[in-house]
Amino acid sequence: MQQMEANVIVNCVHPGIVRTGQTRDHNGFITVVLALQQGFAIGSAALVSLALFGAFVSRAGIETVDVLTPKVFIGLLIGAMLPYWFSAMTMKSVGSVALKMVEEVWRQFNTIPGLMEGTTKPDYATCVKISIDVSLKEMIPPGALVMITTLVAGTLFGVELLAGVLASSLVSGVQVHVLYAIFLVTSIIVFARALGPKGSEAHKAAVIGDTVGDPLKDTSGPSLIWF
Repeated sequence: MQQMEANVIVNCVHPGIVRTGQTRDHNGFITVVLALQQGFAIGSAALVSLALFGAFVSRAGIETVDVLTPKVFIGLLIGAMLPYWFSAMTMKSVGSVALKMVEEVWRQFNTIPGLMEGTTKPDYATCVKISIDVSLKEMIPPGALVMITTLVAGTLFGVELLAGVLASSLVSGVQVHVLYAIFLVTSIIVFARALGPKGSEAHKAAVIGDTVGDPLKDTSGPSLIWF
């Protein structure tokens, strides 16, 4: 994706020229930076979540979180499920936005004369508006999931169940976030052509995996930091 964006920028500045080799190197560098950033993000998010959980336990007057207690155990099951549910919702949102964008692009190809021939500029503003409007709208359900779950658990079932939800969502969230980082590291290794040249079976598999995994590592990963 970064290489594609770099190619577009270079093409806008110098029409007809796409420096694929240079942009590929830049793409590899950016991916390395993203992978390092994910490591820091995982660690900082885990520490902040642990500090907030400690503040909650202290404020609620909970001395111990006993996993054998029925309410705590149920809370553990619910909390462990939340990061996966949250990630599924954000990945589904990416597909929804992408579909709307594809429909808009095809609409412009069919209705704007000369666009296919390159003699007319496309309507960039509409595409940007779709991206912003739909992305903000699609983030409402995942955010509501987090807030409503904690409010319902604490208000209706007590602090013990809520403590179980918070504790297990912390552990499960870190585990899922590590999975996102693995996707990034895998893309670095393969796109650096360590497993084979471009066009090889390993490279083809990496392209498919990176395309499918983009919503996972580029949307759900950063979103899960504030989860």
